[in-house]
Amino acid sequence: MSVKNQPNKKRRVGVLLPVPLGGAYDYALPEGVSDIAAGSFVRVPFGRRQMTGVVWKTDLSGEGRVDDEKLKEISEIYPFSPLDAENRRFIDWVASYTMSAAGAVLKMAMSIDDVFSGVGETEGFAKNEGAVPVAGFRMTPAREKLLAAASAVPESAAALARKAGVSASGVQALFKAGLLRKEKMMPETFETPNPAFGGVVLNEEQQKASDFLKSKINAGFSVTLLDGVTGSGKTEVYLEAAAKALECGRRVLVLLPEIGLTGQWVERFRRRFGISPALWHSDMGAKKRRETWKAVLDGRIRVLAGARSALFLPFSDLGLIVVDEEHDASYKQEDGVIYHARDMAVVRAKISDVPIVLSSATPSLETVANVNAGRYEKAVLHNRFGAAKLPDVRLIDMRRDPPEDTASLKSFLSPVLLEHIKNTLFRGEQSLLFLNRRGYAPLVLCRKCGYRFQCTHCSAWLVEHREAGRLECHHCGYSVPVPEACPVCGETDSLASCGPGVERISEEIQVRFPQARRLIVTGDMTSSPDRLNEAMRRIRDHEADIIIGTQILAKGHHFPDLTLVGIVDADLGLAGGDLRAGERTYQMLSQVAGRAGRADKKGLVLMQSYEPDNAVISALACGDAQAFIQAETESREAFHMPPFGRMAALIVSGEDRSTTEQAAYSLGKSAPYMQGVRVLGPAPAPLALLRGKYRYRLLLQTERNVRIQNVLSEWLESVKIPSSVRVKVDIDPYSFF
Repeated sequence: MSVKNQPNKKRRVGVLLPVPLGGAYDYALPEGVSDIAAGSFVRVPFGRRQMTGVVWKTDLSGEGRVDDEKLKEISEIYPFSPLDAENRRFIDWVASYTMSAAGAVLKMAMSIDDVFSGVGETEGFAKNEGAVPVAGFRMTPAREKLLAAASAVPESAAALARKAGVSASGVQALFKAGLLRKEKMMPETFETPNPAFGGVVLNEEQQKASDFLKSKINAGFSVTLLDGVTGSGKTEVYLEAAAKALECGRRVLVLLPEIGLTGQWVERFRRRFGISPALWHSDMGAKKRRETWKAVLDGRIRVLAGARSALFLPFSDLGLIVVDEEHDASYKQEDGVIYHARDMAVVRAKISDVPIVLSSATPSLETVANVNAGRYEKAVLHNRFGAAKLPDVRLIDMRRDPPEDTASLKSFLSPVLLEHIKNTLFRGEQSLLFLNRRGYAPLVLCRKCGYRFQCTHCSAWLVEHREAGRLECHHCGYSVPVPEACPVCGETDSLASCGPGVERISEEIQVRFPQARRLIVTGDMTSSPDRLNEAMRRIRDHEADIIIGTQILAKGHHFPDLTLVGIVDADLGLAGGDLRAGERTYQMLSQVAGRAGRADKKGLVLMQSYEPDNAVISALACGDAQAFIQAETESREAFHMPPFGRMAALIVSGEDRSTTEQAAYSLGKSAPYMQGVRVLGPAPAPLALLRGKYRYRLLLQTERNVRIQNVLSEWLESVKIPSSVRVKVDIDPYSFF
């Protein structure tokens, strides 16, 4: 007998909630509701609170895990478009691949807590600046918090209360007292790009690549590597494919690795389409994120550019996905659900049956291997756009041309590099000194007793930030003021700064070139897009003569007057046993070298190295990318390392060292032994203590044809792990800290 013919039988559905617990939960449809679409957004009771979730299964007849009398009803069905089947399938696929709870992936897709806050509200509350409360009004701590959270921009009562961290009950009281006013809330508007607006005139090579990418639009799933040297105009080429997708009525998602790239990228987009695209990144406020998310859901946004999390926005009718700088390590998320956005973007394109473009001047070995295997196609740009030429690259052997110290200055720049900086200044051009190390010095020690300043929460040295007068941990954020004396022996004036960071290089430049205008640019600026964009503007407008920066300057930027790049320590990053150390170093140094001579002035790159014969350094100096890729490929293939084998990491962590170590060794004793599978470890992680937790690592290595998730599942189920210990699974690990 069908459920509909049983009047006392509740119609139950499965609702997936944005929590990392199991799968969908059973709920009953509200009285009077006979049916509901899969993907509908609903409000449901969960414990003592209400949560927004998604209907994952529409009919659980005979599957109920909860008796009817205990079954809770859906509280509200939101009047928005459902999350379509492609998005739901993608969430399930990512959860399965990364061995995460589907609810944890949904949380990323829902983006922010209570995304539908204020639904149906057309009026909001804004602060009445300078208003005096009516007589008899009583100010409470909760009302003070609400008033402090309010601004001139109207917000719903629920949103205001959430921001203040209190109940919304005080909002009406503040309104009646005259301290808040009601204003109409205007929905966020998103302009529509005009594919016929304009853009640069492509050269013959670019046009050929553009035509190839455009031929993929509306032709089903495909993956194309857009491989072009720095400054070759890759962005302009793939924007033509985006224009074709827009002409066909489809939508476009562009992933960018760093928020710092958005400034100049947006300018290029505006030149091509006449407007700015919608953006998505971590610095957006909650209201902006909420409005953007809803606009993606209901189709008001045609093109969006964003960081890796933009991949989980609820797009429907996608026509093209682009992953810019596809090699970049920042596409790998290391916390929560651990995934690689480039690889998941390929899956998203496959599920949606649309083309995806992977763009890079230094493609990842994984992408190159897929091209060589015929799984991906390739379009190539060999030359820089216009009159720009690739820079000359020269090595400075620091064994032959070491830095020359003075009585008052410890030097880290060779005489050869200093002479070129002087000549560049004389010509009125700009220099960039690259060192991927923030702060002043990576280590501070006592010259008398040898004490080294270490983080109390991590097995890492504290980095000196002299401008801030503090010692900081770059892993957990712990910091202390620089002491006047050694905390162990009490000796004053005994602290020594060891090694250089960008602040120390800036200090040397100030001494040697006091008239030069200096600018330090580091990844710290990524927390503030406005600050970073202002730094980029200053460089473009030649308000700085010598720029000292980290990897944030290594990609995507175009500085017309920058003709000299000096790499202070080309060997940095090559040490250690990291599988991808050589590849990452090659990519980073190639990218930073590409900042030189991007206009009509010839560029020069000087690399300081104590290991000039290293394969990475030699390949960079010779400009022989293929030789490096071939050597790296042969090495990985010989040892069945990714991309020629599979790998997963287990990171065991806990606050008690002994318990954590025992759990790690229990996993090691139960490790799977079978054909095509081997386990390395357990061993203390390189960062054996991180944020107060002890850490051990095990690596599972398998052949390509092994379903590594199945092996891991059986392995983890065979070991009882204490509740105080966490085991994190990292499929396809990118870092080994």
